[in-house]
Amino acid sequence: MSLTISDLEKLQSENPNLKFELQDGEIIVMSPSDYLSEEVGSELLRLLSNWVKSKQLGRVTGSSAGFIMPNGNLLAPDVAFVSAAKLKESPRSYAEVVPDLVIEVKSKSDRLKKLQQKIQQFIELGVTVAILMDPDTHTIQIYRQNTNPLELGDNDTLTIPELFPGWQVKVKDLWPVIF
Repeated sequence: MSLTISDLEKLQSENPNLKFELQDGEIIVMSPSDYLSEEVGSELLRLLSNWVKSKQLGRVTGSSAGFIMPNGNLLAPDVAFVSAAKLKESPRSYAEVVPDLVIEVKSKSDRLKKLQQKIQQFIELGVTVAILMDPDTHTIQIYRQNTNPLELGDNDTLTIPELFPGWQVKVKDLWPVIF
């Protein structure tokens, strides 16, 4: 039996403390992120959100925002950006729009291959840039349409010129400090 967004919404209303995605007719229960992964995602969300808001480029959301994709899947990337041209007003429901940017941060329990497949699905659905961050290896993989992924390490600078001209952050600054 293939489940739908309506099925997911019913399940969500019955289980408000859980987070779900709908992938290929199957409801996936999302586990909480580990602390480190959430800190990495929050830092990138903060940096992007400050830049985007100051220039009124669009909207940046965290891992609880759901996007209904053209194939019917409901996905919730760790961080997402949607341009102002695509989403002039925030909906009071799931956004029926393909984000321009999605970011997934590998949690301790995540399998890298599965995350890479999810990132590739985003690209196939029309996402302009998809980023996979791995706090364990201090690497970032950047995916774009019709190109091989670009891998960055601590000595590199993350830029996304097609979406955020002039924005940049040193990769090493995205990882949590040790006090």
